[in-house]
Parts: sequence; structure tokens; C-alpha cells
Amino acid sequence: MAPSWIEQVTGSFEDKKRYRQYKARTKQLPENYRTAVEALDRYLMYFGSITRGDILMEMLDDLIDLFEQSAAVGTPIREIVGEDPVEFAETFLANYSEGQWIKKERERLARAIERATGEDTGKEEGPL
Repeated sequence: MAPSWIEQVTGSFEDKKRYRQYKARTKQLPENYRTAVEALDRYLMYFGSITRGDILMEMLDDLIDLFEQSAAVGTPIREIVGEDPVEFAETFLANYSEGQWIKKERERLARAIERATGEDTGKEEGPL
């Protein structure tokens, strides 16, 4: 019982382990790929606002898989991210929107407006 209570306060131990593995994998990349992954990681962490650890780790695992595979076959970084790395990052991030706090807030806003306009369908997903 203690581990579940502690994990609710501190976060999943499995996600923390996966994050350490992700960072170790990042350090194994050639320098230029590592620099690109670290820059994308920083942007995704700030811009992404992902609050679910499992979704965050899925995203980071996919990111490192992409760069490990690309480094292994020598794919140039520009072929991975294109000419606009911000567009790449935001498109990449869109695949993980389920974990973003803003998704919950968008749903909350829509429900509130439905109630305010009398269009409430009665399907509550949580308190406002």
C-alpha cells in the first residue's frame, strides 16, 4: 500500500526509471544528434505542458528512438526536423495531446459553456 501512496505524491517510480534510461540513451548519441534531441526535449517540456508521466515518457521514448535510428543510418538532422524545427516539434507534440493539461481545460471550458447556454448533455467528466 505504501508504494501507491508515495507514487501519488512523487510520481510513478517506473516513469522515473524510464526517464533516467532516456537520458542515458541521449548521452550515447553522436554529439550533433544529442544536441538536437536536448534542444527538442527542452522545447517539448516547456511548450508541451504534459502532466501525465506515462504520456511524457511515451513521447520521449519515441523521440529518442527516432534519433537513435536516424543516427544509426546517418540521416541528416535537417531531414528529420525539416527547415522549421518549431513546426516539427509542435507536430510531433500533437501526437501526445492526451497528456496535456490544456486538453482538460479545453474540455472544461466547453462543458461550462454548454451548461451556460442550456446545451448541457448531462455527461459530466468531473467538477469545474
